[in-house]
Amino acid sequence: MSVDTMNSDDLRAAMVEQLIAEHTDKGLVMRPELEAALRNVPRHLFTPGALLEEAYRTDHAVITKRIGDEAVSSISAAWLIAEMLGQAADALGGGLRGRHVLEIGSGGYNAALLRELVGADGSVTTVDIDPDVTDRATACLAAAGYDDVRVVCADADRPIPDGRRYDLIIVTVGAWDIAPAWLEQLTEDGVLVVPLRTFGMTRSWALCRSDDRLISHSQRLCGFVSMRGDGAHEVRYADIAEGVHLRLDEGQEADVDAVAALLTEPSTEAWTGVSLPPQTILADLDLWLAARSVEGGEQFVVLTAQQEAVDAGTVAPAWRFGTPAALHNGTFTYRSALRWTDDRFDLGARAHGPHAADAAELMVERMRAWVDAGQPTPALHLAPAGTPDGDLPAGTVLDKRHTRVVLAFTPEKKGPTP
Repeated sequence: MSVDTMNSDDLRAAMVEQLIAEHTDKGLVMRPELEAALRNVPRHLFTPGALLEEAYRTDHAVITKRIGDEAVSSISAAWLIAEMLGQAADALGGGLRGRHVLEIGSGGYNAALLRELVGADGSVTTVDIDPDVTDRATACLAAAGYDDVRVVCADADRPIPDGRRYDLIIVTVGAWDIAPAWLEQLTEDGVLVVPLRTFGMTRSWALCRSDDRLISHSQRLCGFVSMRGDGAHEVRYADIAEGVHLRLDEGQEADVDAVAALLTEPSTEAWTGVSLPPQTILADLDLWLAARSVEGGEQFVVLTAQQEAVDAGTVAPAWRFGTPAALHNGTFTYRSALRWTDDRFDLGARAHGPHAADAAELMVERMRAWVDAGQPTPALHLAPAGTPDGDLPAGTVLDKRHTRVVLAFTPEKKGPTP
């Protein structure tokens, strides 16, 4: 049967089978209740105007609102929704049945899946700052038969005005910090799942509450449209060559002209000499490099590039949408594209500047250290702003408006993430 002749039921079944296969490839297991919810909820009813096959692609977010060229609302890619819901259920231990859930960032589809998962004894509230988005979510939920999902138009950086507490708060917009209101509204053993940006890189973190702290249970690589309202925090892009940018976060400043000049100088490369399989989780390595760069007194930044700049050889980043990089002693260094031999690869670094050879070798040493340590996965511990250093666990500290974030690494991998 061709895609052109498949109806929505066929496409939905194919989507679920593809999601299960993708879970298996990543070493994950889809929970049976999540599979059932994905089979039950008609995703295309939440993407009016999109082609049917577009609605059921696993790797494709459907943009539902733009302001100018910027996407401000979307129905997230099905693979990401499935993994975040799995994170939530696993972190809660017994799954979502009977739980009370707050979703921050409305599209309707995720709320419908949550309604299926919590069952008759649970509840789902979804909130968004944009009345266009909440009106649309209300209409789509009603069309799909989910009129008992509560839709609220409000800035979720502040408490939802109903005094409720939630077993799960799941955030479906990119966040830079943890609003105090989220912790206030969590039950004592509640879970927050949030796409949190740390060192300019976003991961979906499942965070378990422990008194006034949040401690990570799992993390997944992800990307989301940015939060608006009081919780917004701007990411700036600085051009350093045609189609090449530095992504600056956490209030960072950089001498853009100096970095641009460095890129015109010859580069030096270094390689770890390791041989790794394709399943290696390099997103974990990127956070490791961020932590080690900061601890080493370097300025950590993220390099991004257009495909044309990569093709022209201006830069050779590991991933053009966000590669770890460092500025130190007038030298610019970044993790370079992988070097493949058959079906395995080596890790490398490329540097420009007066100390390029030493800088490239230093980044390579840090990558070897990650491999030698068993490719440890990152963990977060979040404490309220103002918490004394002595009351924080060991790790790299990143101060935000409301929280002190501690990034650490487990001694060995506890399970795969994408």
